[in-house]
Amino acid sequence: MPGRTQSPSVYEDHADKHGLLAKYAMSRNGFLPEREPLRCLPDRYYAPWESLLENLPSLIKERAIREAVDQIQILSTTRLHTEEEWRRAYVVLSFLAHGYIWSGEKASEVLPPAISVPFLQVSEHLGLPPVATYAALNLWNFACSGPDFRDLDKLQVLHTFSGTEDEAWFFLVSVAMEAQGAHIIPIMIQALEAIQYREYSTIIKALDQLVVCIWELGKLLDRMDEKCDPMVFYHQIRPFLAGGKNMGPAGLPNGVLYQDEGGALSWKQLRGGSNGQSSLIQFFDTVLGVEHTSSGSSKRTSPVTPTATNESGTGFHEEVRSYMPAPHRAFLEDISRIKRLKELANEPAESDEHRQMQQSFQAATKALGDFRNRHMQLVTRYIIVPSRKQNPVPTVNLATASSRRTGKELTGTGGTALIPFLKQTRDETYLTGIMNSG
Repeated sequence: MPGRTQSPSVYEDHADKHGLLAKYAMSRNGFLPEREPLRCLPDRYYAPWESLLENLPSLIKERAIREAVDQIQILSTTRLHTEEEWRRAYVVLSFLAHGYIWSGEKASEVLPPAISVPFLQVSEHLGLPPVATYAALNLWNFACSGPDFRDLDKLQVLHTFSGTEDEAWFFLVSVAMEAQGAHIIPIMIQALEAIQYREYSTIIKALDQLVVCIWELGKLLDRMDEKCDPMVFYHQIRPFLAGGKNMGPAGLPNGVLYQDEGGALSWKQLRGGSNGQSSLIQFFDTVLGVEHTSSGSSKRTSPVTPTATNESGTGFHEEVRSYMPAPHRAFLEDISRIKRLKELANEPAESDEHRQMQQSFQAATKALGDFRNRHMQLVTRYIIVPSRKQNPVPTVNLATASSRRTGKELTGTGGTALIPFLKQTRDETYLTGIMNSG
């Protein structure tokens, strides 16, 4: 295993940055694909899936999705050929699975074989869990009327649960943010490479560009209010994003029961889709050296707290990498083996350039902390405030369960204790910018 200061495979063929990114299933659009995702599977064999997905909002509204899914046969995945087709199948099955689980008055604890069997196979191929992840909901679920995926007004969503413009906008803001942040990835890789040569000017320029990039992402985040109503999000969208982890109050005390192709049954408690699964934001954390210790529970943890992990012994931010596409996860793992900018910033300043680099580093960590603070304000408007309003609907899901938990911590779609987790993540970002050098 290489040491932390050795150059890992991420630097191979650095001159060809596009070839380097392609190695990790990345593109000029960052973690988004080079081209628009497939709008449907080309093989008519999969028409039953596509037909259900096309009509999903109306089937959910009429509470007919479960009956419709129960009538289809188990389809083989052997007719999926390209990676684009496997991704498309993952999107389709993610939406059908969550529509089935959360569409009734009570959550369904059992996923039928017609969904679970191919979902397990497709997920295994892509190195993803069989649940609606950020990749399914955002990275592979859009179209664009122009060549620039950064243009939010030219993006269209392929699928939603509710059929509302609010949900489409909610997904597309994240797509535009991913595209907006793409250009900074090779710039920050170059900055990491410059550490070993003490090329302060390169590092300073990169950090200053990162500050501007994060500011641009914040501007996009602020556009959420334009077309996404908080009450529509809370009651009609958010419940379908939940997974089966920590969802006992919402009707899934054991998670969801899956059946594989051999007939074996297994309970799975998986985190639902959330922006915490964005590889772009974790990339920022990794290059800056921001360390997160939270397990996602309500208990606030610190770097010296040995219980700051989940059941498997890993912290939340490390765990959610398993919810990212496998090549993106490999990219972050390779980047994490390189000396971080924080390490150079914390060394005693040896020159004016070094001191300037430290100032730029502090500005970058502050910008990322401010971005997280912005996100917390959004969470307050879209989750905290709506949760305090009574809902007479008898349905049991994440929205109604949260509204009934008076005085208790709310749970995020990813299964985290929402506000304590977000606060700790923000505070850890700010703390990274505090210099330890003498």
